[in-house]
Amino acid sequence: MSTCAQIRPQGPGRPKDMEKRAAILAAAKALFIRNAFAGTSMDAIAADAGVSKLTVYSHFGDKDNLFREVIRSRIRDLLPEDIYAYDPQVDIGDTLHTIAQAHMRIDCEAENVGTFRAILSDCRQGNPRYGKLLWEEGPARTHGLMERLLRQAVEHGALEIADVRTASVQFFSLIKGDMLLRRLFACDECPVTAAAEIAEMARAGVATFLRAYRPR
Repeated sequence: MSTCAQIRPQGPGRPKDMEKRAAILAAAKALFIRNAFAGTSMDAIAADAGVSKLTVYSHFGDKDNLFREVIRSRIRDLLPEDIYAYDPQVDIGDTLHTIAQAHMRIDCEAENVGTFRAILSDCRQGNPRYGKLLWEEGPARTHGLMERLLRQAVEHGALEIADVRTASVQFFSLIKGDMLLRRLFACDECPVTAAAEIAEMARAGVATFLRAYRPR
């Protein structure tokens, strides 16, 4: 076999390409948070990732798609789909409490608050598409998963809900409190009682939800 026949190009999905992809995502996430999205260039992302700009484009296509992948990766790390799985052997209150705590922790992390601030900055400058992308990959996705869980709980008799979509919105509203707003406004950057507050808000929100929708 000739030398040329033995040499194969590095194909997509091989370890080296996956390392580059991970480096690009990490660099993009850091720069988006630091400089907002309008202030972040593909050149800067490539430089921070230690790759060429062509490599960035070959992996993600354009800046919008790169941002979507950053958000998608972050959200799925923090809110894996399996926490919304319905298990008839597990009390629905326990499942809802796990979901509530996961969502509350997102609002508590400084990195996530930095992302929200950056997106709000871009929206204020007349560039709302990043906010829409965040909405699609974040709340829209989790509301869909939550609605699926609630429908399954209703089918198994664990809950009685006439309007699942409304109930999903109510659930997330009940567990959130004002922690995210305090963080966004820099009124509560590092509260000593954050863990206790998360636990209490999650417990109280789930308890209120169940009082409304447990079968009588």
